[in-house]
Amino acid sequence: MNTRPWQPIGIFDSGIGGLTVLHAIHQLMPDEPLLYLADQAHVPYGPRKLEEVRHFSEMITHFLLNQGARLVVVACNTASAAALKYLRNVFPHVPFVGMEPAVKPAAEHTHSGVVGVLATPATFQGELYASVVERFSQGVKLLQHTCPGLVSQIESGDLDTPETRRILEEALHPMLKAGIDTIVLGCTHYPFVIPLIQQIVGPNVRVIDPAPAVARQVQRLLVASDLLELQATMQEAVTPVPLHLLQLYTTGKPKSLERLLPAVLGEIAPVERLSWKAGKLVRNK
Repeated sequence: MNTRPWQPIGIFDSGIGGLTVLHAIHQLMPDEPLLYLADQAHVPYGPRKLEEVRHFSEMITHFLLNQGARLVVVACNTASAAALKYLRNVFPHVPFVGMEPAVKPAAEHTHSGVVGVLATPATFQGELYASVVERFSQGVKLLQHTCPGLVSQIESGDLDTPETRRILEEALHPMLKAGIDTIVLGCTHYPFVIPLIQQIVGPNVRVIDPAPAVARQVQRLLVASDLLELQATMQEAVTPVPLHLLQLYTTGKPKSLERLLPAVLGEIAPVERLSWKAGKLVRNK
């Protein structure tokens, strides 16, 4: 009988986007318990002040640690840009993994020398993105777009509607004219619309989903910290996340998260609602 204590990998995002990261982690480490928190009461984080996002991230981290999380994945590019450095200072003994726009692999693989980056304003304005660009984008032309309204469309489940297509075409058509051959997805929500992006840009443009690289970094940190009992490898077949290994929370309406779970996790799972009270997360009674 497995007596291993509940010490999950904690993952959070402003909404459903981080589920793409959760899925990649499960595919790489299928025996690891996973704890996910979607702060849908405050989605999207992109237009918010950095100080506000830092506060949300700190309180969410407190909650995840109180639930036994042994590592925290900031599965949100905006929160990573705004709060990752801050979180590491506040919680010095906690391993953190954040989201970093995949400029390095894009710069390494582009043939045209022109790369498109889709991300939120906060990501583009953050020190993390500036550092990545400075280190890895020499000789490469980066075209940026914030895709206003796209996160809200994805949160609503509108993955292939005329409005979602309009937002993406407005961002991508000028990039295509400029000669991009690679697109970096700088928001964890955006992988939900990869099929639509690929329809627009065609087969000759590579779309980089950062989630598998984040999963590999989680595995490396767990191994380095001696926190991973079973060193797994990526599964060949996509498998649902067993419910006994999964706990989901939202600060919004559980049904808004539940209805999108089959597309990501392969099945419906129960979602518990949390509330923000006096700046802190509490369970609803």
